[in-house]
Amino acid sequence: MGLPQRRQPPLTGSPAPLPGRAPGRSRIGVMGGTFDPVHNGHLVAASEVAARFDLDEVVFVPTGEPWQKSARAVSPAEHRYLMTVIATASNPRFTVSRVDVDRPGPTYTVDTLSDLRTQRPDAELYFITGADALAQMLTWKDAERLAELANLVGVTRPGHDLAVPASGSLPAGSVHLLEVPALAISSTDCRERVRQDLPVWYLVPDGVVQHIAKHGLYRD
Repeated sequence: MGLPQRRQPPLTGSPAPLPGRAPGRSRIGVMGGTFDPVHNGHLVAASEVAARFDLDEVVFVPTGEPWQKSARAVSPAEHRYLMTVIATASNPRFTVSRVDVDRPGPTYTVDTLSDLRTQRPDAELYFITGADALAQMLTWKDAERLAELANLVGVTRPGHDLAVPASGSLPAGSVHLLEVPALAISSTDCRERVRQDLPVWYLVPDGVVQHIAKHGLYRD
């Protein structure tokens, strides 16, 4: 979610200490993504961040029109939204927002956080992203505003190191790092397995497997 990315130098830095909870304010995690399809790695990361930062809720936000994915066909937003609803239904701390699905035009993180901030003005927001995305964050649209709208939480993904952006563009204390259980799962691999008629059971939630099969997703 942001402007087209350019290559960045290796990241360095130290993670920020965990912030103290503000009295009377709820803590809301925001996990945006294409979710094409949502998989168990997404759910594990959200659960780990929720536990580590004592979040009251994690809102999954499927992108409407993801600008980064223009090089490939993306499944319709309604399918991605429904798969995310199915995947998160068993966890009472997980919810799904249509804020990006219902907004016309490309999805940018700054717009996502701005809309959620308007909806929940008294909440502390924690934007959850992967280490690879964190490395490119300074190239995103209105990157300087992201840390004003939310705490930024970077989690590990397979093959990526955790590090804080070296640039001083992000305020001290705005970026937090967290290692999560190493699940070598990616949406790209799940789509390819479906195309090859290989099982994706235990990689994505059972209901999502059934939705993919019912609607013939990822067969083209």
